[in-house]
Amino acid sequence: MLVIGLMSGTSYDAVDAAAAELRLLDGTLLLKPLGMVSTPYDDELRESLAGALPPAAVPLARVCLLDTRIGQAFAAAATRADRELCGGRAELVASHGQTVYHWAEGGRVHGTLQLGQPAWIAEATGLPVVADFRPRDVAAGGQGAPLVSLFDLLWLRGRPGTPVALNIGGIANLTAPDGTAFDTGPGCALTDAAARGFTGGRLAYDADGALAARGRPDEPLLERLLAEPYYALPAPKTTGKERFHADYWRAVEELSAEDALATLTLLTARTVANAVRGLGATEVVASGGGTRNPTLMTMLRAELPGTPVRASDELGLPATAKEAYAFALLGFLTAHGLPGTAPTATGARHPSVLGSLTPGRDGLRLPPQAPAAPVRLRIE
Repeated sequence: MLVIGLMSGTSYDAVDAAAAELRLLDGTLLLKPLGMVSTPYDDELRESLAGALPPAAVPLARVCLLDTRIGQAFAAAATRADRELCGGRAELVASHGQTVYHWAEGGRVHGTLQLGQPAWIAEATGLPVVADFRPRDVAAGGQGAPLVSLFDLLWLRGRPGTPVALNIGGIANLTAPDGTAFDTGPGCALTDAAARGFTGGRLAYDADGALAARGRPDEPLLERLLAEPYYALPAPKTTGKERFHADYWRAVEELSAEDALATLTLLTARTVANAVRGLGATEVVASGGGTRNPTLMTMLRAELPGTPVRASDELGLPATAKEAYAFALLGFLTAHGLPGTAPTATGARHPSVLGSLTPGRDGLRLPPQAPAAPVRLRIE
């Protein structure tokens, strides 16, 4: 099955569309990456979305506008991916949507909201769409995240030692072979916010970690930031911009831009490294946009001496496309009637078939339900 996975993370800068050929063979899910295209949000949509994220309060009219505009942006990305990567032969679209609120309170997740109306995708592509992946796991008592954990568990199964999968987006998360998975805290969310704040919006992020590389971390401030109670919570746990939001950077605004970025970058590296050590990892396989920040990766390796930190590219999976491929996989599982969660990772009471289905132009024609769930994933 040719599936397009759509993803826009907590950095909300673009829609990533990855195309994959997926097939299930004797308990092994074979995934052949066909490439990824990234379609940036236009400036107006990005600004409107930024103004609606926590801690902002927004009217329902803004929510409706964003649901429509984000859906149209995802539809354009899916159409482009089908044309450029699949030759117009795609059979299914799996859309994560844009997370705008993740209601975590008292150690539980009570609800989660992703915008990007899938009807626009189905109308533009003519294909059936799986969307709204997270709420079903939340309804089953889970955190609704990190949903990439099932992908990681299937993919890294059989590697020697204790390989840990790390994804660094706006928020960073880990998956361990025993099924433990959780958000470690900020990935690039705080450094992105600081770069925008110090430059009055001229920079959307610290490109290549250049500002951080010229600065010196403020260790006393770093220790105060590390006192954030979230880091001490047990897994499973999830977080987002409800906690690590744009106003957070004001804690460092008295520093120079370079020292502030160095401090926040080290905060990400240290919180990730502390979590990795707690899992007894023998290697870290990293993916996500944060892997393109050499300053962050250098700091992370310095925090984990003796533990190899390698990009997922070395294992055949493009680091910046992994989440989009993961949702292509989850869409494939849903289409075949198979669960897309690991309860050990999300804390749910049971595995769940995820998402809601929007029929394509020719109605809803899905493949027969697979007889059994895959036990491993192989990248072809």
